[in-house]
Amino acid sequence: MLPPYPRSGVTPARGEGVYLIDEQDRRYLDFTSGIAVNALGHAHPHLVRAVQDQASKLWHVSNLFNIPGQEQLASRICGASFAEYVFFCNSGAEALEAAIKMARRYHFVKGNPERNRIITFTGAFHGRTLATIAAGGQEKYLEGFEPRLPGFDQVAFGDHEALKQAITHETAAVLIEPVQGEGGVRAVPSFCLTGLRELCDEHGILLIADEVQCGIMRTGKFLAHQHAGMAPDIATIAKGIGGGFPLGACLATKEAASGMAFGSHGSTFGGNPLAMAVGNALLDVVLDPSFFEHVDHVATYLEDGLKKLALRHQEKIIELRGAGLMRGIKLADHVVARDVLHACAEESLLVCTAADNVLRLLPPLIIEPSHVDEALHVIDGVIARA
Repeated sequence: MLPPYPRSGVTPARGEGVYLIDEQDRRYLDFTSGIAVNALGHAHPHLVRAVQDQASKLWHVSNLFNIPGQEQLASRICGASFAEYVFFCNSGAEALEAAIKMARRYHFVKGNPERNRIITFTGAFHGRTLATIAAGGQEKYLEGFEPRLPGFDQVAFGDHEALKQAITHETAAVLIEPVQGEGGVRAVPSFCLTGLRELCDEHGILLIADEVQCGIMRTGKFLAHQHAGMAPDIATIAKGIGGGFPLGACLATKEAASGMAFGSHGSTFGGNPLAMAVGNALLDVVLDPSFFEHVDHVATYLEDGLKKLALRHQEKIIELRGAGLMRGIKLADHVVARDVLHACAEESLLVCTAADNVLRLLPPLIIEPSHVDEALHVIDGVIARA
């Protein structure tokens, strides 16, 4: 196997709800969710039944045929969001590729082929394909893969004036994560998102929201940008929408999708019957009003607990970041986030890290306050000893 992944010493054998169990039957409280993928935890009964039922019928036929599950899932996604059209794929990177192509194609068919550049932000992470690492602009992901694909203009995160100056007659779209995940769990303030929407409208450019990590109830709304009361022209989702099964999608308004004619894009496996069954089963759970209430309640409980934690460790915790059940703990320089991660694992708690020395918490959306208490107790002890 290729060696790109710095794997931990944990070897999971099975999962039960919010816990992973290794080969020695040791139980770990999982606050990674497969990096925001396992929205309903491990082996959720409703998802298991959906997979088992569909697996006995039909797995794959290709998009040469009508797939009823696609129509059903697309309709439900549109009903819960701004979208009027949905394109299904298998991952977040594929969804971003579709979004980039859609934005460029939109201006092309409008008679403005020169409008092909996309503005992105420092700290962004949009995937690992050649186009998405160019969009993300992080040198550690670009090193050795030069020449960098052209067409992307990056501005400093939070620098409104730099953003305005970056817009030219060649700009097709602005691409932003409402909450940066890999970049340090940095949330874009609501007033910035509404201002960005107005700026895009003023210049006739499209706004793309990368919701791959922060979407699907992760922040307490179906899509994170909904907190701002605005809507993008295009959005990308993946991770949580499949609940652990490979599934991604590019969402768009009718206008933004108007350039995507027959043959302009495609996916062999995207929207396969098995993935559609899982996606629909996941929405059965997360679109229930009681689930919204649950996520809001437990997210508030987690936030309150983190605030108390920060007060106890004021010299070691610099800042609390994020929203909902996507939280970041910015640590002081002398407390290394990756060391905290390893120490937590030794005490049977699995967490993530992010850029800027941030400890990242991405628990399953089904956690209860007791799980929050369990996790914060471990983190409290680890930071106290750091």
